[in-house]
Amino acid sequence: MIATMLQNPRISDYLLSFEPNLSDEMEAFRKDAEEREVPIIRREAQAPLRFLAVLRQPKEILEVGTAVGFSACFLSDLLPEANITTIEKVPARIAEAKKNFSRLGKEQIQLLEGDAADVLRLLFEEKKRYDFIFLDAAKAQYGVYLPYLFSMLSKGGLLVTDNVFQESSLADSKFTVTRRNRTIHMRMREYVESLFAWDGLTTVLLPIGDGMAVSVKQTEHTHTQE
Repeated sequence: MIATMLQNPRISDYLLSFEPNLSDEMEAFRKDAEEREVPIIRREAQAPLRFLAVLRQPKEILEVGTAVGFSACFLSDLLPEANITTIEKVPARIAEAKKNFSRLGKEQIQLLEGDAADVLRLLFEEKKRYDFIFLDAAKAQYGVYLPYLFSMLSKGGLLVTDNVFQESSLADSKFTVTRRNRTIHMRMREYVESLFAWDGLTTVLLPIGDGMAVSVKQTEHTHTQE
């Protein structure tokens, strides 16, 4: 199922006009990150993320890709009772995220340091379970992460993957993509195709921001790692 693409900027502006205001602290956080070109969720992506989080009311949230902690704080503001675990490997971003969590009083956010594939493997071995997973990390590794994420997602849980359209190039032929971007382009297409083909997942692509994939788990079955 693929939603109809909305390209009209006037429609985008109209939709954004309904967005609730962030707190003063979070608005300053957002502006600072954008001015420094630190990757955080786009404004257009906040609405579906907010809607899905409020709809699902998760108690255990896993985020893959902390960056400086904006999206984790965003989810925490929406769901103050939820436990949030977030993963980041870049030392400078880890240090900044920790400062932001402390500054904003986000004690319920647990930051795990290290390569996401390694951390996910440990969480999988510990039999951790999550009812909401937000994936916004190293795009070329999504296919590696997916078996772990599916296994740890509870029945009825949501896997939300941001930026899947790759600056709108996802539908293009690989031969029209610059050579340096072909590998990540190919791997993202493989990941999206895997979401739709994965037994036990139902997925929709939303043409919001740079594309968002929303997958719901329909079974308690897990994926056995080989």
